[in-house]
Amino acid sequence: MRKVLAVASKEFRQIVRDRRTLLTLLFVPGFFLLLYGYALNFDIRHVRLAVDDRDRSAESRSLISAFVNSGYFDLVAAVDADATTRLMDRNAVRLVLVIPKGLSRALQTGQTEAVQILLNGDNANTATTVMGYAVTIVRSESAKYAPAPAAPLISVEPRVWYNPELRSALFLVPGLIAYIAMITAVVSTAVSIVREKERGTMEQVRMAPLGGATFIVGKTIPYFVISLLSAFGIIVAAMVLFALPMRGSWLLLLVALSLFLVGALGLGVLISSVAETQQVAFQAAALVSFLPTLMLSGFIFPISSMPRFLQLVTYAVPARYFLVALRAIVLKGAAVHAFWPALAALAVFAVVVLAIASARHQRQWS
Repeated sequence: MRKVLAVASKEFRQIVRDRRTLLTLLFVPGFFLLLYGYALNFDIRHVRLAVDDRDRSAESRSLISAFVNSGYFDLVAAVDADATTRLMDRNAVRLVLVIPKGLSRALQTGQTEAVQILLNGDNANTATTVMGYAVTIVRSESAKYAPAPAAPLISVEPRVWYNPELRSALFLVPGLIAYIAMITAVVSTAVSIVREKERGTMEQVRMAPLGGATFIVGKTIPYFVISLLSAFGIIVAAMVLFALPMRGSWLLLLVALSLFLVGALGLGVLISSVAETQQVAFQAAALVSFLPTLMLSGFIFPISSMPRFLQLVTYAVPARYFLVALRAIVLKGAAVHAFWPALAALAVFAVVVLAIASARHQRQWS
């Protein structure tokens, strides 16, 4: 027993001296608890709602209030038919409630009237849940005028945009494209550059008439080409296997993919400037690409349902912007003006990450 305690005591001292291991043991579990506890939220709230009220009566205002007071919807705009398409393309609203002219008169005379619900279906899981919320609210409001068991006087006429059948594949495939492309680009670049350090060839390269920036660009170009071809291959395969539509411009898709991959490659280069072994590089690359892309990009869990501090963190996740651009191009066929902020954010991320990575490598090079 004394020998066991001696070994345990020695190991405790070793762990205390090894701050990296101690930080991993203490910090990572708490980090995962916070991340999963707050991000894994299947409740959908703060759904952006727009209203096209053509009746402008006390009854129509009561119906709108029922949506807002439910706690699930945030009224962000009063629209007409022309503005609806623009807002839907930009993801500015997720649901548009169209109240027909004559709703008040129909309710007062005991006649049935239908309200139209236009739903953004680019996220099939969210759309299904939001539709359930909307139908329940309308039925509850209708019960005020025709208590059960009478037939409801306000019926729902749903129309799902971009994904009328609410097929899960059309929601999952764009997210998988971002997920696979991000992991592939970050891991391959980080491990490739660190491999040079492990093999000792980095010192030989530094003796050559090459600058740090020249070496980094030369190392990343092949991975950029391979990652770009891989991403396009995944998209084509998804079109064949899952009937993924392509409603927008291939050129815009190329621009969005290129910006996203440049940022991912820059992240891999930045990791390689910190890691000294391929194992550390692989683990770090997987951590910064896997979790944020899966959890904080809006791929699986709606960002609007996350706590405010996590929503702020998602602004630093490039997959968030890439998914907006990818779904706008592939599913909506939207023009560039509908998602240019997402492209601009990808460009800014790529420039910032590449600048930091280049500065670190240049310092190591000199």
